[in-house]
Amino acid sequence: MDNLITAILVLDNELVVTYANPAAEQLLCLSARRMRDHPLSDVIQHCSIDLEHVKETLANGQGLTDSDVTLVVDGHQRKVELSASPLMCQRSPSMLLEIKAIGHQQQISKELQQQAQQQAAKELVRGLAHEIKNPLGGLRGAAQLLEKMLPDPSLGEYTQIIIEQADRLRNLVDRLLGPQRPGHSQQENIHVVLEKVRQLVALGAEDISIERDYDPSLPDIEMDPEQLEQALLNVLNNAAQILADTPNAQITLRTRTEHQVVISGKRHRLAARIDVSDNGPGIAPELQDTLFYPMVSGRPGGTGLGLSITRNLIDQHKGKIYVNSWPGHTTFTILLPIRR
Repeated sequence: MDNLITAILVLDNELVVTYANPAAEQLLCLSARRMRDHPLSDVIQHCSIDLEHVKETLANGQGLTDSDVTLVVDGHQRKVELSASPLMCQRSPSMLLEIKAIGHQQQISKELQQQAQQQAAKELVRGLAHEIKNPLGGLRGAAQLLEKMLPDPSLGEYTQIIIEQADRLRNLVDRLLGPQRPGHSQQENIHVVLEKVRQLVALGAEDISIERDYDPSLPDIEMDPEQLEQALLNVLNNAAQILADTPNAQITLRTRTEHQVVISGKRHRLAARIDVSDNGPGIAPELQDTLFYPMVSGRPGGTGLGLSITRNLIDQHKGKIYVNSWPGHTTFTILLPIRR
């Protein structure tokens, strides 16, 4: 097992590590000596599979396989394939855990598939929105004509309700559609935009600490500052609202330069990376793949429009946005190509 490229862990019946091969040391960023005699929950910060379920599998003498598992190791999220099988040849019950990191090409393929699904959902919503707007215009016009022909002016109160509700629905549909084309692009420093957003959010969230970790060497980016400000404001406002009841709430804004980044299947030599991190409760795993779809929200009372609009604005800048989240930590990452 020492020569295998697959990470191998041997666990006892309490999920305490009794053996780790060199591949496991590399994947989990810990030496075998530091892992040995420690519970698996100490070795891995977070696992999308319930470890108690893994323990039950061992007790029942059955195997477990999952090809889409999220692990948090050393503060970094990793997608892996995980297989657990009981070892019957040992004197005491034990389990063999195989962990395979999902390849870079598989990750790119999954991202492209998600992008195609999100684009299909966006086109569906756009088509429905246009179908709703047409009869709304007729409804509003008919209410206006009816108001002029009413024998009793006091009845105009009811036609005004029709007009107001038609306008409200039209505004909702316009928000669903979002910006349809890029605005005016110019070379701008991303930190100028981030500071505007930080100040706006800080005014309404005095109990939340907003930390900055900026890379001053980051070059200017071709962007529409207003649209990018709106995109970032949506992300920070969501974080601030989720952190409303969290003790020691903190948001961290981080910028870095990334090299050789793949965005929508295209490789870019240089990109700006913007991380918006918070120490809130995290996003439910079942929501993470659809969080940027229209009308999908992980917040009680949310409309599900803010992140959908943000995704649309980032797409127009030829960038991408994705989220990594587990209990106690959520990071939205935005990648924007830097063209020289």
